[in-house]
Amino acid sequence: MQRTLSYRHRVITGDDLVFIRKLVAEHPGLSRWGLSKKLCQAWNWVQANGALRDMVCRGLMLMLHREGLIELPPVRQVIRNPLVERSEPALVSVDQAPLQASFAELGALEIRQVRRTPEEALFNSLLQQHHYLAPPPRWPSRRKPGPARRPPAWTARASRSSSAAASASRSFAAGSGRRGSCACPTATP
Repeated sequence: MQRTLSYRHRVITGDDLVFIRKLVAEHPGLSRWGLSKKLCQAWNWVQANGALRDMVCRGLMLMLHREGLIELPPVRQVIRNPLVERSEPALVSVDQAPLQASFAELGALEIRQVRRTPEEALFNSLLQQHHYLAPPPRWPSRRKPGPARRPPAWTARASRSSSAAASASRSFAAGSGRRGSCACPTATP
């Protein structure tokens, strides 16, 4: 008995597999991206706005390739995600001696944007070293943690967008009625 293949509510028949294999064989120089565009055009597989569903089509073709039902050309280009592959900032040491001066002696406070300036490296380093919202150390693997590879407890805490004290204040004010319902023992509304 043959199993029924489907992808995103589209049933894939044996004729569809034959058509995809023929398309790949007729265009050996095309990339996976080019093949998905051709397949979308041939099937008239478009979104409601008329744009090709080529990203969904690439997912379908990759699924069929992984199942061994079609053979795709090798990957030509790997698109890098700079947010995922961000490196740790270089540690910059600064004088941490306490200041013995009044605010008037320090002068005017200047706030300026440092993005894409030479001072950005210093800002990133100081943020990494001293700020409580600094990103946690990188998880060593790109694989999703499974039952045997649970992430440490700090990953859940570090991903929250506000402090525990603020969360407790909000939950108490919202009417939960429980004082200090967060993990922070110093939280008081």
